[in-house]
Amino acid sequence: MAHIFNEIIKKFRDENIVGKYIYVTAAIYITIALAGVIATLFNSVSPVNEFVSYFELPADLSLLLYRPWSLVTYMFLHASVMHILWNMLALYVFGRIFLNFYSTRHFVGVYFLGGIIGGIFFILAYNIFPYFQNDIDTTYLVGASAAVLAIVTAAAVRSPNYTVTMLLFGNVRLVTLAIITVLLSLLLLASQNAGGNFAHLGGAVAGWLFALMLGKGHDLTSIINSIIDFFSNSWNKIAKTSFKRPKMRATHTGVKNSMDHEYNARRKEQEEQINHILEKIKKSGYSSLTDEEKKRLFDASNR
Repeated sequence: MAHIFNEIIKKFRDENIVGKYIYVTAAIYITIALAGVIATLFNSVSPVNEFVSYFELPADLSLLLYRPWSLVTYMFLHASVMHILWNMLALYVFGRIFLNFYSTRHFVGVYFLGGIIGGIFFILAYNIFPYFQNDIDTTYLVGASAAVLAIVTAAAVRSPNYTVTMLLFGNVRLVTLAIITVLLSLLLLASQNAGGNFAHLGGAVAGWLFALMLGKGHDLTSIINSIIDFFSNSWNKIAKTSFKRPKMRATHTGVKNSMDHEYNARRKEQEEQINHILEKIKKSGYSSLTDEEKKRLFDASNR
């Protein structure tokens, strides 16, 4: 089991940013799903669902005020296996295409920008249109669709004629896929998944704005990445402070101090003897030294 876990960690480290986001999203889904299975077996599903709801994006503005983080966390949650499967498959295909034209930091910024603007579109729709008034209290948004569509749209604006091979349709231009997805979202704004389709439009707008402004020399992802860098650097500082290894400090016992004192005393006595011999040489010459004094001087010169 440990070997499998180590292999997964190694694979995660070797992946590019697209692969890392897929790994993280899949891990979150599996963890929540397993917790739900265990809770069901013990007839305790409610606590798990209540906990997860704190990270889903609510349509109710009064509830959002107490859960502002949900504007980011919702895009890492998914409602079903097929929901996460389609989103991660699209992210895998179009995320790698995106990296052909933009940097890793652009990917991170566009992903979050698309998710956040998609979430804002969802909230605005449910609070502006009377059609949704009766559902505001019970409606939540989850899924990475808006973030993924921002990636697709940004790549399509950058290289509209880039072709993607699809199983049933053959080679399709990237811009065609983006337009079809946006049109479908527009047609389904009053469907059962109305909130999701409003979010799709927000993600597409985010991707389009990013590509358009970047072409004019303005990087909309710089603000997002600056915020991410701030939290990342803050966490690294906390981690270094909390898990820093204690410095080694030497302590001296009384025996050691006694030995040092004796050594220093002997050394001082030897220095005084050598100084006396040198003074004698200065006054009377080397020949005036005794054999013992000559030996001490010789030993001192060899140390």
